[in-house]
Amino acid sequence: MSQRLTINMNSKPIYDIVYEKDFNMLAVELEAFGISEKKLCIVTDSRVKGLYADEICDCLKDKCREITVYDFPAGEKSKNLDTVRGIYEFLIRKKFDRKDMLIALGGGVVGDTTGFTAATYLRGVDFIQIPTTLLAQVDSSIGGKTGVDFDQYKNMVGAFYMPKLVYMNVSTLKTLDDRQYFSGMAEVMKYGLIKNANFYEWLIDSMYEIQERDLETLEEMVYKSCMIKKLVVEKDPTEKGERALLNFGHTIGHAIEKSKDFEMLHGECVALGCVAAAYISYKRELISSDEYYEIRDMFVPFNLPISIDRIDPEEIYELTLSDKKMENGHVKFILLKKLGKAMIDTSVTKEEILAGIKEIYFSEEDWND
Repeated sequence: MSQRLTINMNSKPIYDIVYEKDFNMLAVELEAFGISEKKLCIVTDSRVKGLYADEICDCLKDKCREITVYDFPAGEKSKNLDTVRGIYEFLIRKKFDRKDMLIALGGGVVGDTTGFTAATYLRGVDFIQIPTTLLAQVDSSIGGKTGVDFDQYKNMVGAFYMPKLVYMNVSTLKTLDDRQYFSGMAEVMKYGLIKNANFYEWLIDSMYEIQERDLETLEEMVYKSCMIKKLVVEKDPTEKGERALLNFGHTIGHAIEKSKDFEMLHGECVALGCVAAAYISYKRELISSDEYYEIRDMFVPFNLPISIDRIDPEEIYELTLSDKKMENGHVKFILLKKLGKAMIDTSVTKEEILAGIKEIYFSEEDWND
């Protein structure tokens, strides 16, 4: 395997994404950053700690000054300033200074939280990402977005802060439970829908291999997803323009996530948001009815929801108005022009958003019909 992508900003290389089937090359990669003189802190969650923390420590313990592990409870509810405070206190007690390094080992919650801590501890210390979930490998570990939720507001506190390295052991995807694994497929499908129709078709053609977690297929899928995100973030590193396309499905998806008090996984909510956004695109005659229904139905083989009950459409709409991607009082909505091409639109009305929400809403009356 041993593939590598380099993220560039202003034509200068910033960091590499390394693809491996194990952790055997991790120490070699980190030696380039002078870890023999550094203390390292692995930040992880309660689930991933038991799976990989000891293995990472064994790989690095003779290569650095000191290595420690800090873990917090797994789940979105830990993605907050209290968790960041706990990491700060741990680093202060362990006398970590600006030359030391953090290692984010886990999924998107771990990566976002650790990245924000690194960006703000002593005004910035180095960190690397070791993403262990599909969603983190194809999306959240790439591009330098870090942050935490504030009360019920998702990702409201954060910073753009680049890692020194992203090390992907694609074999970790084998240890995910089905729900976590397929949650990541929402972001993968999103890439095809907004940027690459051929990739979207490849995902459909590779459906059974993806379901079975065939390692060669996963390697190709993760690499292609990262390539799409790389091209977008290099053009727009701080989301002033085109990078907003990556938020397809996220405006309504984030609102559902908040409404459900984060009991649903991020990818499950994004899938619902993608269906709603595709429906609005269809009603605007940007895509055909056949294209809309194919998009909707293609989430089903990947165990992702296309309808939801026990929500209040008006509440979901109101929550979209608190989305951090608002612009001059208007929702910055991402629509599809066609399969593989998306657009930013700030003219989507309340009626259109409600229509999209109601398209995915499966009410009690529907159950009784």
